[in-house]
Amino acid sequence: MSGAAKYAAVQANTTNELVVQHAPLVKRIAYHLLGRLPDTVQFDDLVQSGMLGLLEANKNYDVSQGASFETYAGIRIRGAMLDELRRSDWTPRSVHKKVRQAAEAIREIENNLGRDAKDSEVAIHMGISLNEYQQILQDGLSCKTFSVEELVQGEDGLIEGVYAMTQQPDEILVQQNFHNALAKAINELPERERLVVSLYYDEELNLREIGKVLDVSESRVSQICSQAMLRLRARLTDWSEGNYNGQNS
Repeated sequence: MSGAAKYAAVQANTTNELVVQHAPLVKRIAYHLLGRLPDTVQFDDLVQSGMLGLLEANKNYDVSQGASFETYAGIRIRGAMLDELRRSDWTPRSVHKKVRQAAEAIREIENNLGRDAKDSEVAIHMGISLNEYQQILQDGLSCKTFSVEELVQGEDGLIEGVYAMTQQPDEILVQQNFHNALAKAINELPERERLVVSLYYDEELNLREIGKVLDVSESRVSQICSQAMLRLRARLTDWSEGNYNGQNS
């Protein structure tokens, strides 16, 4: 066997060992995402894209940057899954556009009034009826990847690629600052929205289960969750424009 062939064989064995060792991590992340996505999303598709993220992480990982491989790989795996979901997102661009407009309306109202924006105020600001605004909330949550992750990634994201970074020191700081700003913004949500976000993301309850806890319909929970995501996006826009930093986030 030539030297090149031996090297290729060693590389193949190393890759196989890597996949076997971290397959549980890929599956764990896939299950975690799957619980928040429509039934049309297949677990195997998430795993497949996650494996590609794992291989990419192995290729680019730099131990000198300080982060453990598992931490770095988790970011790249999750990012690869979200990238694949966005590529197959059937949501019309018009829905994304209306979501951005609603978030901007919330931002302007809250900056002007210094308090939480009401649904009726947002609707008036946008020049639409309350029912039309509530439909935007409903449509917004139907986006396949409409989630906390989408606050930083994708078509409506505030910072492109935060979850797929190369883990350079300045990029790690940006990610840490974002999570600090996000935690602060979540803590300042109206009580019901904060509760829904906690049940949905921390307790991993689905919309039907949250509806039972709050004694409201599943569609109403969907609207509350969507409203919370819009409010978070509105409040984090200032951070994305440089008003948050390591000292005040």
